[in-house]
Amino acid sequence: MRCHLVFDADDTLWENNIYFERAFEEFVDFLGHSALTAPQVRAVLDEIEIANNRIHGYGTANFARNLQQCYRHLAEREIQSQDLARILSFAERILAQPIELIDGVEPTLAALAPRHSLALFTKGDPDEQRIKIDRSGLAGYFAHTFIVKEKDAASYRDLVHRLGADPRRTWMIGNSPKSDINPALDAGLNAVFIPHAHTWALEHQPIPTAHDHLLILETFPALLTHFAISSPQT
Repeated sequence: MRCHLVFDADDTLWENNIYFERAFEEFVDFLGHSALTAPQVRAVLDEIEIANNRIHGYGTANFARNLQQCYRHLAEREIQSQDLARILSFAERILAQPIELIDGVEPTLAALAPRHSLALFTKGDPDEQRIKIDRSGLAGYFAHTFIVKEKDAASYRDLVHRLGADPRRTWMIGNSPKSDINPALDAGLNAVFIPHAHTWALEHQPIPTAHDHLLILETFPALLTHFAISSPQT
């Protein structure tokens, strides 16, 4: 039976957070704090990001702003303009990274696209996300692409309305409990959780593992077991 399959992008279709983690490691080395460990610096940055994400959203430019704010807060030396420029360069290098598709993504999408209606549903800076989608070479598999400021239950209900889809036959597929799984289930959709080892810490949440409308898969190609020949009944 034909379904609407809705895919997250970052860390579901291609690698993303590993580049932010590398930038953070560079930042910690440059900060060189005499007392704070890397996890303690991360805790400070997390607090800054939680506050700023509500205002500025997500993406590399906002990450750079957050790193600079963290530096201003923690630096043990006089802050120079060249220091802030150096921190900006850590984030800017993220944009230069090649798009690295997660194993099995493209052949899996190629097998699913003729059988189901595929959509891409991602959050972040619209221009940055569009560039990544274009560079990924995957855009042609998706009938619809949506870029939103936040992925919450209300945005999923709006998504279903815009697709003209039946929530009972709509599946959100992603790696983030906070943005992909829990709000989709709250909105009455089904969800497929595909864990990623480097999912951003702020996207972690407990998930209802016994939920009747939740599948947990180890790899992206495992989707074919459930959706390529016949679709799960809900």
